[in-house]
Amino acid sequence: MRGEKFWIIGEYQLIQCTWGLVQTLLGLVVFLWFWRSPHEMYHGAVHTRWELDGGISLGLFIFTPNRDEDWCKRMAVHEYGHTWQSLMLGPLYLAAVGIPSIIWARFPVFVRRRREKNLPYSAFYTERWADALGDKMVSQVRGLKEGGKDGYL
Repeated sequence: MRGEKFWIIGEYQLIQCTWGLVQTLLGLVVFLWFWRSPHEMYHGAVHTRWELDGGISLGLFIFTPNRDEDWCKRMAVHEYGHTWQSLMLGPLYLAAVGIPSIIWARFPVFVRRRREKNLPYSAFYTERWADALGDKMVSQVRGLKEGGKDGYL
């Protein structure tokens, strides 16, 4: 990004590395562990496509399964939404979003409940919120890249 638009990405990264320092440092450790996996920048976040099942977001870093392109794009939007939760909650992110999300995603009782009641993954507040934020923020970033002046990040 050039000119006036650059500050938006720089500000996002600065806040992730200060207010979201704890989760960003954890994300850096995971990033380094998977450094041989494919990486790309995703609206200011570092997106890693790993061979694990499931995604995670830790501050400035998002990790998604390296599957078909459409699935990976949708997961990236969702995980990007979690990065905005990190920006809003700062040091409270792991307790308010990270740990509850992992419990919802992995604990057998919740996996079974989702399956038995046919609940979408987004039925849980952290995931529904991440979907909404991801959709909103990605569309705003796309609008800015296309030259639109509507909305600030």
